[in-house]
Amino acid sequence: MPNTERYPKVHNAAWPGVVGKEPGTDHPPIDLDTMIKLTTGAKVNGRSFDGIDLFIADPHISIDSSKDEISSVADKIGNAGLAVGTLIAPVWPPVGGGSAMGDASEQQKFLDAVKKTCQIGQWLNDIGVRKYGVVRIDSAAGVGDWAAEPGTNQDRIADTFRKAADVAEGFGEQLAAEGEICWGGMHSWRRMVELLEKVNRPKTVGFQADMAHTLLYLMGYNAPEDAILPQGYDWKDKGTLDEALKQLTAKLRPWTMDFHVAQNDATVFGSGSHDKTGRHCLPNDPNGKLDVAHHAGFWLRDESGNLTKRFRHICWDGCMFPNDVMMKQQTWNDILAALLAVQDAHGWDE
Repeated sequence: MPNTERYPKVHNAAWPGVVGKEPGTDHPPIDLDTMIKLTTGAKVNGRSFDGIDLFIADPHISIDSSKDEISSVADKIGNAGLAVGTLIAPVWPPVGGGSAMGDASEQQKFLDAVKKTCQIGQWLNDIGVRKYGVVRIDSAAGVGDWAAEPGTNQDRIADTFRKAADVAEGFGEQLAAEGEICWGGMHSWRRMVELLEKVNRPKTVGFQADMAHTLLYLMGYNAPEDAILPQGYDWKDKGTLDEALKQLTAKLRPWTMDFHVAQNDATVFGSGSHDKTGRHCLPNDPNGKLDVAHHAGFWLRDESGNLTKRFRHICWDGCMFPNDVMMKQQTWNDILAALLAVQDAHGWDE
């Protein structure tokens, strides 16, 4: 019998070592080498992470890296026994990008960040360390700024995303827009669907679902008119939560091309320069509102319960975890266990 492999592959994310971290504070950035070490150090019943997803920004990987520099990174990750999956493009003004709803100069900065990230993705593909994954983007715009001219700004974001799609297709890449309540024009499920429909490039531009953020979509944070869960919802009522997720995923699953496994306690949190968004909790957090393996199935299976097999890998996002939590190896063992539970419940062999 031929050898088979289990899918979706399970990945850790490197960017929790950067996002929400600031030098000179009690939560400084955690370097890429340490994130790789913590990832490879995780073991659950002899099983390990298959790979890692990367943030293409300093201090991890410069957006202006040369091919030789990327080759060195690829060797480091490959020698650690890991694959590379999804890449985050640094589209935000603080790290050199620009708002997708900004003027021509801002739009060009956004597109330049996408182009450079796609080039790095192509190099990683050619080297052989990356065989799946997308490039992650968002609007790089605040909800308040967006709300000043909703119609005009939504059209501007869609125009930028269409131009970004042209760039991505030139490198054989796909772009996944992560739905978070902090990004203007993407801050609710309805606005997210509206934006993707305006872009109208379903083979190239889709949705990145993160379980911590989509839970906030249900609650209508920053967009009460789009709440699916009733006001004053009792979290002990599991049936109502399941029904709400069924409605949400019916709208967004057809657009979804990348998936983050996560836990959330139904609150928001921000750290460093990152605006408040869905709080990422440890998988076993007693205040967590999600049954992680069960609720992941709403994204990984269709309305009839059949596996979509849309994603070759899934990734855990521990964005803005405190550094003392991140530096404990047990943290990553528990995270790996949660990912493997999702894989066991909704995986397949090839």
